[in-house]
Formats: sequence, C-alpha cells, structure tokens
Amino acid sequence: MTQVAYQINERRHKDTLKHDEHWDSTTADQKLALYDLHRFGYRLLFVRHMLTGPVAVISQQDDIAAIYADGEVDLRPKITLRDIH
Repeated sequence: MTQVAYQINERRHKDTLKHDEHWDSTTADQKLALYDLHRFGYRLLFVRHMLTGPVAVISQQDDIAAIYADGEVDLRPKITLRDIH
C-alpha cells in the first residue's frame, strides 16, 4: 500500500464512530423501521447526514438498504460503499 493510501486508510479508522453514536444519530422513525427489519437480520452500519436529514445505512449479509429520516425503507438504494481494508 502506498504511503498516501495508508494515511487515508488510517484517517478513516480514526474517524469511525461507535455503533451507539450512529444509533443516537437516527430519528425515532428510523429506529422503529430498524427494529422491524432486525428480525430479518438487518443491522445498522452507519448514518450519513444529508440536507434532507439522516440516512441510516443498514445491511443483511451482502444486501444494503437505507432508512430515510421519515422511516421510509429503500431496499435498493443507489449507494456505493468503499472498501476500507
């Protein structure tokens, strides 16, 4: 790995929030939706703060989904995750 790539990778690991911090960033509607999806194996990955409100990104094995601030679930979001390994 080049020095620049290594530094970016290290910065990403320092900037990662703990699960509880992501959970605290979600709205009540998002929490309710995630509770419903949890029984199907979905888990919270992270929350992104957008102009329209927080977007919770969740996963079930290799499937990615998004829960918008109003609790709407998108099982086929146009999200590309970067590999941090």
